[in-house]
Amino acid sequence: MDGDPLRLVFQSDTADPSEWRDALRAELGEFDFRVWPDTGDPAEVDVLFVLRPPDLAGYRNLKLIQLISAGMDQMEGIDAIPAGVPVLRLIEPGQVEGMCEYVLHWVLHYHRGFHRYRAQQAERLWREFPRVPPRRRGVGVLGLGALGGPVAAMLSGHGFDVHGWTRRPRAADGITVHAGRAALGDFLARVDIVVGLLPLTPETVGFYDQAFFAAMRRGSAFINAGRGAQCDQPALIAALQSGHLAAATLDVLADEPPARGDPIWSAPNCLITPHVATSPDIETAARTVAQNIRDALAGRLTAR
Repeated sequence: MDGDPLRLVFQSDTADPSEWRDALRAELGEFDFRVWPDTGDPAEVDVLFVLRPPDLAGYRNLKLIQLISAGMDQMEGIDAIPAGVPVLRLIEPGQVEGMCEYVLHWVLHYHRGFHRYRAQQAERLWREFPRVPPRRRGVGVLGLGALGGPVAAMLSGHGFDVHGWTRRPRAADGITVHAGRAALGDFLARVDIVVGLLPLTPETVGFYDQAFFAAMRRGSAFINAGRGAQCDQPALIAALQSGHLAAATLDVLADEPPARGDPIWSAPNCLITPHVATSPDIETAARTVAQNIRDALAGRLTAR
């Protein structure tokens, strides 16, 4: 890069720093890539590329905080963000593609009744269920943002009767949009499969509660790929045990990993995946991050 060398600090609980270093250098050229906690002098750092922001004291010359995740909830409780420094979550094509893959798999799983065939196999039963055309299958997506919007569009493209729920009205081609708390009951009453992709905010903590599950159609399925804190797990387990819900898939949990004695492990007809719905594709994500860095250094980004 031209001018003073870029100094970037990388932090992640799971990602390989060397892969990100090489991908970013392919986009930006040589620069000073530091891996937390070996940050050197914080006052020298231009960019934090992090999953969980460190103590920001001393980072006086930051130009950008680039999160490595699609959510902003990691910034909760971070009070010392230097004035004027933009904070960006990571939304990039590979990450969207991964979420679409995950949701499509589970929607098809429940749409075609594979959960019922699996249960039948355990009982040595051979029974066919009639195939339902996608246009007659209501699928609901909660949250039509950077991930939920493409997921809903993808499901619509596969012919499903797609409904979306958002806090505020918005238009979405091929999707019936329900907006606001007052519309939540009608949204749930019109779908057989519910996909949770809401952002984590104070308003969405515990959003999937006893009343929520009671409002879902009897025999419907629930998929949560948003945030674990949004789901009241005892309420979900009770809905599954009663048979009101036929099945659930959870990619996110309130506690990850759950304790060995956590009842979520043995909840009936509940499938758990270990927070793997999606992740950045390093090659495509590096392009997005590199452009964000260029924009930040050129002063083309503003604090949000």
